[in-house]
Amino acid sequence: MPPGGRSSLCFILRLLVLLPFLLQPSLAYSLKNCTIDYSDDPLDDVFVDCSSRELVTVPDDLPRHVTSVKLFHNLLKKIHRKDFGSLSKLRSLNLQDNYITHVDDGSFIHLGALTTLDIRSNRLTNLTANLFQGLSNLTVLVLSTNHIKVIHTSAFQFLSSLQTVMLGFNNLQQITDIQPILQLPHLQELSISYNLFTSFETKDLQLSKSSGLKVLDVSYNKLKKFSITTPIFPHLQSIDLSRCGQAGVLKWDIPDKSLLRNITHLYLGHTLIPYDEIQQVQQSLDSLMHLRLGYKKLINKRLLDTFCKIPTLRKLDLSSNKVASKKLVSCSQLSELDLSDTHMTELPKGSIRSMKRLRSLNVEHNFYHNVPHDVRSLSSLEILNLNDNLISELSCDDFINTTRLIELHLKTNRIAKLVKCVFEKLNELKVLDLSHNMLQTFGNSFKTGALKLEFLDLSENSVQHLEKGDFQGLISLKYLNVVSDDIDNTAFKGLNNLETLVIHVPLSFKYNFTDLPKLENLIIYLSNVSSLKSLNTNSVEAFFNLKSLKSFTMICSGHLCGFDCDKLTQTLRGMNHLEDFTADNIYNSAAQVGTLRFNVHLKRLTIRQTDLSELDPELFHPIPNLEVLDFSSCKLKSLDFLVKARPPALRFLNLSNNELTVINETVFQSLPALTYLDLDNNPFTCDCSNAGFIQWVIGNNQTQVVNAHQYTCSSPGAEQGRKLLDFDVQSCWMDVGFLCFISSTCLVVLTLLSSFIYHFLRWQLSYGFYLFLAFIYDSRKKKKGTPHQFDAFVSYNVHDEAWVYREMLPVLEEEQGWRLCLHHRDFQPGEPMENITDTIYSSRKTICVISQHFLQSEWCSREIQMASFRLFDEQKDVLILLFLEEIPTQQMSPYYRMRKLVKRRTYLSWPQAGQHTGVFWQNVQRALETGNTPDDTNLLSGPTDC
Repeated sequence: MPPGGRSSLCFILRLLVLLPFLLQPSLAYSLKNCTIDYSDDPLDDVFVDCSSRELVTVPDDLPRHVTSVKLFHNLLKKIHRKDFGSLSKLRSLNLQDNYITHVDDGSFIHLGALTTLDIRSNRLTNLTANLFQGLSNLTVLVLSTNHIKVIHTSAFQFLSSLQTVMLGFNNLQQITDIQPILQLPHLQELSISYNLFTSFETKDLQLSKSSGLKVLDVSYNKLKKFSITTPIFPHLQSIDLSRCGQAGVLKWDIPDKSLLRNITHLYLGHTLIPYDEIQQVQQSLDSLMHLRLGYKKLINKRLLDTFCKIPTLRKLDLSSNKVASKKLVSCSQLSELDLSDTHMTELPKGSIRSMKRLRSLNVEHNFYHNVPHDVRSLSSLEILNLNDNLISELSCDDFINTTRLIELHLKTNRIAKLVKCVFEKLNELKVLDLSHNMLQTFGNSFKTGALKLEFLDLSENSVQHLEKGDFQGLISLKYLNVVSDDIDNTAFKGLNNLETLVIHVPLSFKYNFTDLPKLENLIIYLSNVSSLKSLNTNSVEAFFNLKSLKSFTMICSGHLCGFDCDKLTQTLRGMNHLEDFTADNIYNSAAQVGTLRFNVHLKRLTIRQTDLSELDPELFHPIPNLEVLDFSSCKLKSLDFLVKARPPALRFLNLSNNELTVINETVFQSLPALTYLDLDNNPFTCDCSNAGFIQWVIGNNQTQVVNAHQYTCSSPGAEQGRKLLDFDVQSCWMDVGFLCFISSTCLVVLTLLSSFIYHFLRWQLSYGFYLFLAFIYDSRKKKKGTPHQFDAFVSYNVHDEAWVYREMLPVLEEEQGWRLCLHHRDFQPGEPMENITDTIYSSRKTICVISQHFLQSEWCSREIQMASFRLFDEQKDVLILLFLEEIPTQQMSPYYRMRKLVKRRTYLSWPQAGQHTGVFWQNVQRALETGNTPDDTNLLSGPTDC
């Protein structure tokens, strides 16, 4: 096929493929204002994110199989009944932070699978009877930060599975407003904080049976009285009264402490309650384990002594207070103590020495210059948080007795150095965070002790040099994050169990990773503060022995690091089990063919801020398992490499921030598994060259093109700034090639049709044509009223002319006296067809001398056609047929068979006349003498088939 025909054929096939998309322009994945979160597992639930899009209505193109929808931080004002009508699999719906004032009854009726509904931070004022109809499986309902004043008594009737209700920050005033909620059979947690309640008294609640409530939050209400006098909360475990009583003092009314026999958590942060009421609280709680205290004034010994008398108390939270630290000695039974953000500069000796059971101590966000002295006496301590203080030095005695310590957090202090003995007693330590300090040296502190340490963060320090054996004692270490300007080749020796290493080094680093046999994750942050590409030429040798590595990431900050891509092959050569490789701002050009030939297990490949304009598609042939590809900010101008690479397992493709202008949609036929595509911030051309891609984006139901409806046009100038998907692709369909294809197709069809007609229907069409001409001529003759000039026109073939002159003329003209018209004798010079038509209509009769030659003659056929039309038109017996031969019916043309059907008479056969020619001519005479009125008498018995 010629090239032009082939291109035209491709165009029409493409048009036919796109036609269904035109009829249904928005399918499951062409989301206008949302994105579907990518998941490595294609069978995972579908999460759709529509947050922060300035939406005024719920999108109508949400996938039917979605399980989670985020619509928070938009401009929604109303939820309509039809908004979520088709999302039968939805389990989580977040409508937080909108302007919703009204929700139609039954809006959630089709969301039978929904378990979590979040409508916080909106403007709802009341909850109607049928608002939550259909939500029989809902377990979590968040309605906080609205303007709710009224709750219909039947509002929660459909929520038979509800467990958690958040109604904080509303305008509820009467405790009876929450009665419908307390009647829920599976209710466990209720928050009514920040409302307008002035009292909470169970005597006002008329419940038919007790509630299963376990957690009650009534904080930040102006309560004057908190009273539980009826056994409606037998399972209650936690009460939060923080910031209550702000309009006055809070009265605690619990006449029977058995009503709170299961209370384990009590929060009294800055609650205005008199000391005598505090005593009543303490006397009402025999099972309290966790106490949160806050007080406007200094938390003093008297207050602490009161609560420390509760023998079951285990956790005391005094954070964000002013604490008289010397008064903590009475709480010796504690296992957890929180003194964070208490503005303390020191914890005086003896303050917590008696807390021999203490397992967790939090003193972060204070002003300590040293580790509190009492820590040395806490032999049961397992977690110590000293983050965000002013500690500048650690001594050997600081942790001398905390041999059970598991976690030590020293982040964001001023520690400049470590001494060898500081951690040597911490044989159970597993987590150590020393990040964001001023460390310059480790002082051999990791050569001994901390044998079970698994996590060590030393990032954001000022270590100049990592020396040989700096970590040799950390034989159990699995995670290390460290920064250094120089790393000795044996600095990591001994870390035989290290699985993850994060290092921050300058561009010119040099190190050999041969001492890390179990390393699986390596992240290298390179710093290139100058524009000079000073990469150490031997640095690639550092990676030769990472045979267990699964994830390798290199990120260069500052100027482009400018690694030569020919060294990339050497870098990756030993990583036979590598699954994830990331290089950000590292290389100066595309990798060479064969670079990844040793990494056949690679699944994720990320190369950013690199010139990949000359990328060779053969790079992908050794990695058939590739699932994620990120080539963002790589100066790509074409996707042709994907057509040739054809990665069969690729599911995620990020090509944002490139130089793509035109995309051929057929490229995605090479990516059968693709489900996620990001082409954001490319300079698209809005013309017919992108028509196919636009239709593919809108119509495909497998690949999500992220934020496609926000892609803008960069050219031509008239389209600049417009949305790519708003381009009118219909104007592109009728191009020159397509028109040529249609024209050539029509010509071929017409030729075939003409051949068919000529072969099978030529006589019928010719007959009709001449009938039409005769009709026109007959109309003219009727108007003129011309009289007949001849008695008969004789139609015959030239081969039968001898018989006409020898047999016919002597009898009919000489003996009988008829005036006959013969074309050889009487036609006027000129158009033959005109002569035939004039003669037939100028004669009373037409005699057709029929023989084999007559039937094969075109002119004879035309003559009989004209005579036949005159017969049909005038309904007169004007046609006389004389058969010179016996002719079978199947040899006759359709004109003669039609004559038989119309008029069965005046058939004269010369062969049958035999010796009785006189009778034959008498019958001819009688036929000529008959008038124009038809009769039913055959003049001479002729062939029955004639």
